[in-house]
Amino acid sequence: MRVTVNCLNERFVRRYGLPALLVVAGFVLAACGGSGEAAAPEPTLSPQLVAGRKVFVAHCGACHSPSAETVIVGPPLAGIAAHGAERVDGLDARAYVYSSIMRPSDFVVPGFEDVMPKDLAKKLTGEELDSVVAYVLSLE
Repeated sequence: MRVTVNCLNERFVRRYGLPALLVVAGFVLAACGGSGEAAAPEPTLSPQLVAGRKVFVAHCGACHSPSAETVIVGPPLAGIAAHGAERVDGLDARAYVYSSIMRPSDFVVPGFEDVMPKDLAKKLTGEELDSVVAYVLSLE
């Protein structure tokens, strides 16, 4: 005798009622739900930061990590807004990042080689440069 799932559902509903079927379905769905903790939503980025992230991925992300824990080739850029102002006397973090892109050999971070492309600023439009600087300064 071949019994289908629909037949079993009908027998179950007739025998135990619809509320019991809903309880069983709830347990099945809950078992598939994982840890029950919802992931924190990612913050919504402004259009400038979205554009900056695209520039970062295209031109910077192969060598610089946005995470403080990861070193690729160049120094990680997380927290640059906080510690960039301490790198060079007379420059705040924004000016330091602009200068590092426009004249990368001027301020090489100790422990890293001077391998950043010298022509990067020439490859970017003014808007791209502004947006990638804003994006880098937003990294925590």
